[in-house]
Amino acid sequence: MIKRFRKSQDLELLGKLYQPYMHLVYGVCLKYLKDKDSAQDAVMAIFEELVIKLPKHEVENFKSWLYVLSKNHCLMELRKQKRQKTDSFDYSDLELMENGQLQHHEEDYTFQEDNLEKLTACIAQLKKEQRRCVELFYLDKKSYKEITDSTSYELKKVKSYIQNAKRNLKQCME
Repeated sequence: MIKRFRKSQDLELLGKLYQPYMHLVYGVCLKYLKDKDSAQDAVMAIFEELVIKLPKHEVENFKSWLYVLSKNHCLMELRKQKRQKTDSFDYSDLELMENGQLQHHEEDYTFQEDNLEKLTACIAQLKKEQRRCVELFYLDKKSYKEITDSTSYELKKVKSYIQNAKRNLKQCME
């Protein structure tokens, strides 16, 4: 039937080929799209895709090929929906947040300055190795490898010092 459709491009012939598998395609679409109406629309859209793609592809097992085509169609639909949700984000919310932040700039600056002083005092309380690793990693933006090279600490020790320092700083700041 596939060979005959390729030669004739007869949609009625394609319909006969597709008909026995429509319920399977619907099941796949329902599984991915989780909506009956969307799944029904997808079944029709997949038939339209068949008109274009079937002549271009060498199909050994129609059922398996149709399953993959259906799955890919549904995944593309889900991506489109996700993109549409992102595109419809209300950017006016960001403007309100920015305005709100600017109105309290003085308070925010004082709060940040107080926290910075407190953080500096907390860093000073850390053990020597922890303090050195934190300063190199966060302030000097060094990688773990660069820290191991400049301090001769083992990589595991560097990671441990940083992790313990973060925990100690959190406790100190609270």
